[in-house]
Amino acid sequence: MDALLGGLRAAGEPTRLRLLALCAHAELSVGELVQILGQSQPRISRHLKLLVEAALLERFREGVQVFYRVAEHGEAGMLARTLVDLLPQNEGDIGRDLTRLEQIRVQRAETAAAYFESNAAEWDQIRRLHVPEAEVEERLRKVVGPEPFDTLLDVGTGTGRMLELFAGQINRGVGIDSSTGMLSVARARLEKPDLRHLQVRKGDMYTLAVEDDSVDVATLHLVLHYSDAPQRVISEIARTLAIGGRLVIVDFAPHNEISLRDEHRHRWLGFDAETLSEALSEAGLEPGPVESLAGDPLTVNIWQATRPAGSMTSH
Repeated sequence: MDALLGGLRAAGEPTRLRLLALCAHAELSVGELVQILGQSQPRISRHLKLLVEAALLERFREGVQVFYRVAEHGEAGMLARTLVDLLPQNEGDIGRDLTRLEQIRVQRAETAAAYFESNAAEWDQIRRLHVPEAEVEERLRKVVGPEPFDTLLDVGTGTGRMLELFAGQINRGVGIDSSTGMLSVARARLEKPDLRHLQVRKGDMYTLAVEDDSVDVATLHLVLHYSDAPQRVISEIARTLAIGGRLVIVDFAPHNEISLRDEHRHRWLGFDAETLSEALSEAGLEPGPVESLAGDPLTVNIWQATRPAGSMTSH
């Protein structure tokens, strides 16, 4: 009763209701909310603080920026979503706010496109060295299987493509990346009404801000070759897996393309199947079969491993 009354008191003010509605439609920074509502930053920040304290909103820091979204879990999150559903969406202040939100989305898309364009030549050069991405994704879907599951964690999410690929099978998807530019690309890609259950976060693959035993499927798609310490990355992801949870790694088999190390910051020129399978075992996981897609000159391998019942993952 106290939590419910506290949530109602926090939401019981016109500006705070508008903030709830906006943060139910998108993950927004303070600056973006100031731009939409036309109010001062201190005023908006005070309202946001009250909503966070009442657990109606969640707050995430990304570098110098802080983002807000409607709480996903708990009774307060349910209350927030119920209140938003009761609000008129196409009239008055809410309608005007949502129109301005579309302008914010256009700005985000332009920023993402500029970043993507500045890196497109590098990405295209690497793509030409291995099998088409559509083939990799088709095989990846077969490895993961068609059954629905609750939570997907995509480490090194990049453009957010893995989240998008499995969006129809999951209740919640979280992508983590260390690059602010890549996160802008991912956010622009995922800003669709049917993808609101997906989110991206700035983070470090060696120290994931993810609870133990909470993830059903984790993906590491063409990321591990950038790591200084692959075993640390695998062990850290293993920590997050629930019993029966799976880790799927997509990366290159051993190769001699020295330019990828010298020009594109690859730390490893591929991984052989046995070494990576051993790393999965060392992390407390049970390796499965390795899938291979031969390219010229790069072969893409897909490793998979499961956290068995009664296992203790290495931390």
